[in-house]
Amino acid sequence: MEQTWHDLLFAHWPVEVERLRGVVPVELPLDTYRERAWVGVVPFWMSGIRGRFLPPLPGLSQFPELNVRTYVVRDGKPGVYFFSLDAASLPAVWTARATYRLPYFHARMRVEERDGRIRYASQRIQPPTPTVFRGVYRPVGEVELRQPGSLEHWLTERYCLYTTAEGRVYRGEIHHEPWPLQDAEATIQENSVAETAGIALPEEAPLLHFARRVRVLIWAIERICVRGRTRPSPISGKGGFSPSLNNEAPDYQSIETRAEECMNRITGRTHHRFIRVVKRSVQQHRAPRPLPELH
Repeated sequence: MEQTWHDLLFAHWPVEVERLRGVVPVELPLDTYRERAWVGVVPFWMSGIRGRFLPPLPGLSQFPELNVRTYVVRDGKPGVYFFSLDAASLPAVWTARATYRLPYFHARMRVEERDGRIRYASQRIQPPTPTVFRGVYRPVGEVELRQPGSLEHWLTERYCLYTTAEGRVYRGEIHHEPWPLQDAEATIQENSVAETAGIALPEEAPLLHFARRVRVLIWAIERICVRGRTRPSPISGKGGFSPSLNNEAPDYQSIETRAEECMNRITGRTHHRFIRVVKRSVQQHRAPRPLPELH
C-alpha cells in the first residue's frame, strides 16, 4: 500500500519500563534507549492512500490520523507498537482493523495550517471515555537527518510495526526515506489519548520534532511466530527485499525496483479485502458532528 504522510508532530515522553510492561503484550519485548522506554503521541494527516499500482478510492484517500505508540523489538528487529490509532475515515478504521489487526478508532478530526502553525484537533467518537487531543505546533529548525545512535534516530527510524492477536505475533514492513526531521515547538491544550490507553505521561515537557512530508510503502502484515518459532519475513529471500536488522533506512530506489513482485502479490489480496470492508462500513456510516473552531 502507498500513502504520503504530512505535517507530523512527534511528541515523545520517557516512561519507566515497569509502567509500560503491563500494557504491552508479553510477546513483544520493550525496546529501550539508555534503560528507558518512550511513549509517542503523533498527529498528522495522510493522502494518496491506495494499493500498489491501483488508483486511489474517491473520498477515502485523504484524512487525519493520530497515534499513540511505544517501541518494541522482536528477533533483533526494532519496530513500533501502537496502543491506539484515531482516524477521521470510518471505512479506513474498519479496513485497518480487519486487515492489519490494529486498534483503530473513529474520531472527529480537524487539521489546518495558519500562520505557519499546524492546528490539530481530534475527539474520539466511540464511548465511553472521552479521548481528546488538541494542540498547535510548528517546526523551528532546519531539516536534519539524525545520526544512528542518537535518540532522535532511535525513536523515528523504524521500518516495521508489530501487533498481536490471540497470542500470535504479526509484523508489517514499512519503507520510506529517512525522516526529514526538524526541531519543533508545540502548545498541547488537551491530551487524553495516552491516558485512555492506560498510560500516565510524566509532567515534564515532551521531546518535539516535526516532519513536513514523507512518502511511505506499507506491506500487509504477516504472522511471524508459529508455535514459538519465528517465521521468515514475507518479503525476504530471492526476488524480495528485507530491511537490515540494524534498522538502517533502505535505499528508496531499490524499494521501488526490487519490491514490485512482492507488492503485486500482497497488495492485490489486501485491496480486494479493502473493497469488501469499505462497502460494509459505508452502509453504516453517519456524518459526524463538526469539531469546534480552533483558537
